[in-house]
Amino acid sequence: MKGDAPLQLRVFDLNCWGIRYLSKRRQERVELIGDTLRQEDFDLVLLQEVWSEQDYSNLKAKLGGCYPFSHYFRSGVIGSGLCIFSRFPILDTLLYQYSLNGYPYMLQHGDWFCGKSVGLVVMKISGILFNIYVTHLHAEYCREKDTYLPHRLVQAWELAQFIRHTSKAADVVLLGGDLNMHPEDVGIRLLRGWTGLRDAFAEAMHFEGCEDGCTLIPKNRFTDKAELLPFPLGIRIDYILYKAISSFVVKCKELKTTTGTAPGMDIPFSDHEAVMATLHIKRQGQAAGDTLGTAEPMMADVVTEARTEVCVGLRAAQRQRCSTGRMAVLALLLLLVQATAALGTLVGLGTEQPFPKLSFSLLAFSAIGILLLATGLHLFHTMEVKMLLGTEEQMQMALRALQERP
Repeated sequence: MKGDAPLQLRVFDLNCWGIRYLSKRRQERVELIGDTLRQEDFDLVLLQEVWSEQDYSNLKAKLGGCYPFSHYFRSGVIGSGLCIFSRFPILDTLLYQYSLNGYPYMLQHGDWFCGKSVGLVVMKISGILFNIYVTHLHAEYCREKDTYLPHRLVQAWELAQFIRHTSKAADVVLLGGDLNMHPEDVGIRLLRGWTGLRDAFAEAMHFEGCEDGCTLIPKNRFTDKAELLPFPLGIRIDYILYKAISSFVVKCKELKTTTGTAPGMDIPFSDHEAVMATLHIKRQGQAAGDTLGTAEPMMADVVTEARTEVCVGLRAAQRQRCSTGRMAVLALLLLLVQATAALGTLVGLGTEQPFPKLSFSLLAFSAIGILLLATGLHLFHTMEVKMLLGTEEQMQMALRALQERP
């Protein structure tokens, strides 16, 4: 950045829709993403749902000449799916895995196995220190009865706290990713209000793409049309958010999305549309500062609303903990009864075996299985209660601080 000339930064963000695992036309889409990124002049590429390190390695080999710097964030059973490619050197990295991320027994959803996280890379571009964050929050499978809302709110709160506490030395903060929340949802309002991040779609001087900036649209052949029936235009759940912290100002000059297919092709990159932003960063005479709630004047109401939803999840987790605890106790009692009957038979208190041996053994193994399962679930829900309770207490403390502000 020379003199007062602004630095132009082009950012590409995409949820790659489970590349490698159970996704359609995977190899073709990997090649398509790689070819497009090589042809386009992006400075930063933020990707989610790249579950396979082999796919990441293939992309890295394909993009090495154009994007010499990259990082893959590892977490969970099958990985965080997060990675970044950059034209600029990466100075440092950090990963934070969210404390709550769905349920291990909800195998049809699978979020728990992914280790949903937020990845941070630090880089200096033209003398400006950037904190670049990439994340993917828990999916919303049913908007009418969203049992995962408390977990997603915990993730949004932890994401906001992580950004606030790690970005104090940065000049510019940039967040990209699949947040799985609509723009008006409490989680988005909490994240933006608590961090002061600005929405590239709302701030863009020029926009080109899907109406209302939607990133899941019926026109995309890979989307589940049934899920989008209440939203004929689609929904916007993928974001590029940003803010300047020190003596810089950031403006979104242009924002684009794909519109159902990759440019010049007959198939999409993913079931999500790509989001592409052109940001201009310019030094200003006076430091901007980092004030709490700059993007949300009614922050106390937002925190209260989020805390209420977390409390709903806390009560549900407490009920689950009690139910699984009772199940474990009953299974243990059944085992004790069986052990007593077996001991009585061995010492001659009974004249004959009270049950056939096969039935007796099957009942014992069933009781052991139920005991192990119930104990495991009880421990899981105990940890869930602790995490929800901890977040609720943090929100209560933040709310008290907000209410005491002049």
